[in-house]
Amino acid sequence: MEGVMMKNMEQYAVAVRKPNDEIEVMKGKYESLGNRYAICRVPIIRGVVTFIESLYIGMKTLAFSSSFYEEEEEEAQPGRFEQALTRIFGDKLESVIMGLTIAVSVILAVGIFMLLPFYLSTLLEGVIASYTVRTLIEGVIRVGIFLLYIWLISRMEDIRRVFMYHGAEHKTINCLEHGEDLTPENIRKYSRFHKRCGTSFLLIVMIVSIIVFLFIRVDQPVLKMLLRVLLVPVIAGISYEFIRLAGRSDSKIMNILSKPGMSLQFFTTKEPDDSMLEVAIASVEGVFDWREYVRAMRNGELED
Repeated sequence: MEGVMMKNMEQYAVAVRKPNDEIEVMKGKYESLGNRYAICRVPIIRGVVTFIESLYIGMKTLAFSSSFYEEEEEEAQPGRFEQALTRIFGDKLESVIMGLTIAVSVILAVGIFMLLPFYLSTLLEGVIASYTVRTLIEGVIRVGIFLLYIWLISRMEDIRRVFMYHGAEHKTINCLEHGEDLTPENIRKYSRFHKRCGTSFLLIVMIVSIIVFLFIRVDQPVLKMLLRVLLVPVIAGISYEFIRLAGRSDSKIMNILSKPGMSLQFFTTKEPDDSMLEVAIASVEGVFDWREYVRAMRNGELED
């Protein structure tokens, strides 16, 4: 909310424009499981690990940003339920709530974007005999629900401002990757689209799921539904590898394959104002010495 989160290696920072117009920056450190366990660096698996870790850090930084916009209730007494939870979990209550929020979010996402399209496609079994055609229709329904969801939330005023900050994030990174100083004047001229965007990742998940489910052929309806849940991590891992490769490649093939995800950013990013660009710059400065990076880039000191 009214902010931008940036991550560089183990460091992350979130900069928030507070109601008094000041920019508050919170810095943090998170050691990835990939640094501790070799198995978490294996292709596909590392994508699942990265996805889970991103959810955790995202919820944590979201809680930080929203704290500046919550109504002040200093005199209000906590309810009995809140008091009971505090007695049970103590100082860990915030982490427990965050974990439950992530779990509920994942369950809802799987239910809406995986199981619901499957259920709707099963209604066609008596009309369409081909498993391949039904699976393709299931995929089309899944993508359709996702696009409808994105379009609907993009029309909400609060979400629109989130998408403006999203655009500020992309434009700032694009400016930095082109070796220019991070100033609102420089950043303003760059694109708000980026190949490594998280929403591009979500669309790739939808597309990869169609391909994966085309090769999964079982007869029992319950097993079909179960596989759609169990294979979500695998699909997410494959999608991560694609996004990772696309972000590092400028080949014509990868640029073409990245077009659908880039097009989706037309809805999930909006042109920011200069105050938002200032927040994005502050977030970058919380994790990265961009001046030294730009200097090294200009002097040809960076390795490919």
